[in-house]
Amino acid sequence: MEIQAAILLVIVFFLMLAFSVPVSYSIIVAALVAIVAFLSPGFGAFVSAQRMVSGIDSFSLIAVPFFILAGLLMSSGGIAKRLINLAMLVLGKVPGSLALTNIAGNAMFGSLSGSGIAAATAIGGVMLPLEKEQGYDDGFSAAVNIATAPVGQLIPPTTAFIVFSAASGGASVAALFMAGWIPGLLWAALCMVVAFIYGRKHGYVIKRDKLTVKIVLRTIWEAIPSLFLIVIIIGGILSGYFTPTEASAVAVAYAFILSVCVYRTIKLSEIPKIFVDTAIMTTIVMLIIGASSVLSFVMSFTGLPEAISALVLGISDNKIVILLILNIFLLFVGTFMDMAPALLIFTPIFMPIVSSFGMDPIHFGVMMVMNLSVGTITPPVGNVLFVGCSVAKLQVEDVMKRLIPLYAAIFVGLMLVTYIPALSTWLPTVLGLLE
Repeated sequence: MEIQAAILLVIVFFLMLAFSVPVSYSIIVAALVAIVAFLSPGFGAFVSAQRMVSGIDSFSLIAVPFFILAGLLMSSGGIAKRLINLAMLVLGKVPGSLALTNIAGNAMFGSLSGSGIAAATAIGGVMLPLEKEQGYDDGFSAAVNIATAPVGQLIPPTTAFIVFSAASGGASVAALFMAGWIPGLLWAALCMVVAFIYGRKHGYVIKRDKLTVKIVLRTIWEAIPSLFLIVIIIGGILSGYFTPTEASAVAVAYAFILSVCVYRTIKLSEIPKIFVDTAIMTTIVMLIIGASSVLSFVMSFTGLPEAISALVLGISDNKIVILLILNIFLLFVGTFMDMAPALLIFTPIFMPIVSSFGMDPIHFGVMMVMNLSVGTITPPVGNVLFVGCSVAKLQVEDVMKRLIPLYAAIFVGLMLVTYIPALSTWLPTVLGLLE
């Protein structure tokens, strides 16, 4: 039955996608067809409805709309420019400093907004004209912006880890948040090495006026309130003052006060539109989660995860080989599927495999999110890739050549994260979130 179920699911799912049916509906239809094929139609309809409701009936998922709202408030709150100024203050006269600033800005802004697209748009929109003015190659500037925009998916707070927690059956969100720090910073650092080498080779060194103490202090002072959001969230979770779910509500309150009252870059008349955008984005995510819950039921009663686990373990019992296979598969999946549905579909399938050789779920979660983040900057469907090219006013083919060394650097980082568990587990262990 496992083979028939797998074939049926794959055929129906990709057939729906081929006809441009949204992913969530494709998942529901594929799962429902499989249920009807192996069970009764009435029971299938009942179970599908029940699973969709129970799939989103989770306290931890309450954090999703709050973090989305906080991200939209921060994205609209004029924060990008202040973070860029802080990065420029530190990296000013280093070769390739504008590209390095773009990377640092993406890491900081991406972690606050939780969106690679928002980072590529907000930071790239400011940095790319500055780099062009200083004689930077357009393709290189766009490639740097694109390659580092998804870093915020790993640096907390991020909804990707909340979705993985739900799909994995309850992995600690706090531990996942802490586990993403080092891999995220490693991604940014390796891309900085590439940008530095390229900048030094081409003489990308800017000349600027001498900094005064007043300018330095003002720049730091303006950026501190934005960065303090991360301190509040992470500090509150680690100190036990609130859970990750409660932290999401605190993030909304802080982002609202910062954007509306302190920076005054968002008018009260703009708030309803932000609420509507939040509701739309939340609906999309929750529909995918509900649909994936139905699919999980199908995989469970057909024994599909166990069958796939046996198949993969039958190819090799070597941990290194198995992890390489999973990485290649996830990189492929990330090229055409968004983060949330990919996490919800493949986490239940791959968890038995990695559990068989003792891989920590937290380590696996970070590896999985990093793989799928890479997919957002690779053809043929990488949304961050196309948005980044649009911001730079370039075609994808104009950027791909410059992206190759950055892809190589990111792949090195991915392999390090995959095969060195301490990069993911050391920080949460030190903080007492993992044993």
